[in-house]
Amino acid sequence: MPAPFTDHRAAGRPATDGPDRTPPPPEQPPGSAERGGHESLGDLISEITGDLSRLVRDEIELAKAEIKQEAAKAGKASGMLAGAGYAGHMAVVLGSLAVVFALAELMPPAWAALVVSALWALAGAALWSAGRRRLKDVRLKPEQTVQTLKEDAAWARHPMS
Repeated sequence: MPAPFTDHRAAGRPATDGPDRTPPPPEQPPGSAERGGHESLGDLISEITGDLSRLVRDEIELAKAEIKQEAAKAGKASGMLAGAGYAGHMAVVLGSLAVVFALAELMPPAWAALVVSALWALAGAALWSAGRRRLKDVRLKPEQTVQTLKEDAAWARHPMS
């Protein structure tokens, strides 16, 4: 088993146990030493291009998230409207059945069918009203994305302000 590495230079003694194992100095971009640490125009353009592509990707992700959220709201409201359609269909069927019973016999079973159809009509009205109200709240325009795009455009016109 090899002996553990000991840095003899730390104690002021020369290293005698093999090659230099100190980590290399951090790499600098080509030409940065002669420029005194300033980045070149190409480096700046590359950095700006990278930042812009990240910004565009972030904006697209925000738009996707907003649209997904609004689509979920629209789906729920549409489901309520579909329920209202089904309840309306049941009201028509049971109401028709009630009219048939009422006209045919003028007996209590017809009145019972009428009560059931009235309940279906109330359920349909409640679902229709709730679905319509929720559908009005759906915004398909991604508001946050539009706002941040406006801010980004303003910054791009005046980056130092």
